[in-house]
Amino acid sequence: MHTHHGAAALAAAALLALALTACDPAPTASGTDTKPAPTTPAGPTSAPKTTARTATLPNLVGKGLQVAQDEAQAAGFRSLTSHDSLGRGRAQVLDRGWKVCTQTPAPGGVIDATTKIDLGAVKIEESCPAAEAPAPTAAAGTMPAIVGKSMKVAREALPSNASITVKDAKQGRMVLQESNWQVCTQDPAGGAQFTGQPVAFSVVKFGESCP
Repeated sequence: MHTHHGAAALAAAALLALALTACDPAPTASGTDTKPAPTTPAGPTSAPKTTARTATLPNLVGKGLQVAQDEAQAAGFRSLTSHDSLGRGRAQVLDRGWKVCTQTPAPGGVIDATTKIDLGAVKIEESCPAAEAPAPTAAAGTMPAIVGKSMKVAREALPSNASITVKDAKQGRMVLQESNWQVCTQDPAGGAQFTGQPVAFSVVKFGESCP
């Protein structure tokens, strides 16, 4: 009876060993289990460096404003602006009716193509000034000197909330397009203390003489 039970126990042990061997993965040559290698996350990629695009600025002085703008754009410049070289504050509504007197920056340089190009211009029938008149300025609390400037420039030189009256110094005409009218007198005078009091101007059209 003992012999029979011993043989049965040995047979059961053998079967258990075979089952365990079948369940375990085969060892690798180095004696370790085969496992996928951990992946290392890729670091952030640096953005490619960009270099400033440059272009040669052509000479635009003396050309029609529309032609000058077209040539500047053809050379690679897209940021263009213009202003009234006579200091009257007129807008260049019809570019073909204006000609270029000055340009900033000066022509000939190789510069960043995103640079703003400012063209000073007058109407075709007008002459370019020897030098552009600066905009009127004054220290805080002081009235700027505006006589001889256009009424539009005069208005722009004062605070937006200033009380302003304008009258034709000759015929009592309505002053409609202020860039066409020249200041003859101002009250307060240029350099006087300005604390927000009403300001009065008398004007005539450009080309006329002040009385």
